[in-house]
Amino acid sequence: MQRIPSLYFADSQLGGRGVFSAAPIEEGSLIEICPVVICPAEDLPIIHSTRLHDYYFLWGEEQQECAIALGFGSLYNHSFDPNAMYMPDFEGGVISFYSLRDIPAGEEITVNYNGDPEDDNEVWFSVGE
Repeated sequence: MQRIPSLYFADSQLGGRGVFSAAPIEEGSLIEICPVVICPAEDLPIIHSTRLHDYYFLWGEEQQECAIALGFGSLYNHSFDPNAMYMPDFEGGVISFYSLRDIPAGEEITVNYNGDPEDDNEVWFSVGE
């Protein structure tokens, strides 16, 4: 696992826990590279019936599999105005998180759960931004 040393998790105003940095992050910076545990498509119905439902990523070229990101990867909260983005590497079995803009110290690091930072399609929960 590789990440900037100032990352930490804490309670989030968006709900549950979130990821923050104790130091500023410059636009375009690599925030974290998270290895993933890949689960086959047949595990998805099982995951949907557990607490992991809100913590997995769709995985694979056809997005038929799912993956749980280690490190802080599954703790980044959603925003339709994110300050970071994630990029899956299906061959390498990792998800990398990058800043989309300068992020001041103490600001929660968020991503758009739809994958594309500009995708404003609904997500499976009520967004309280």
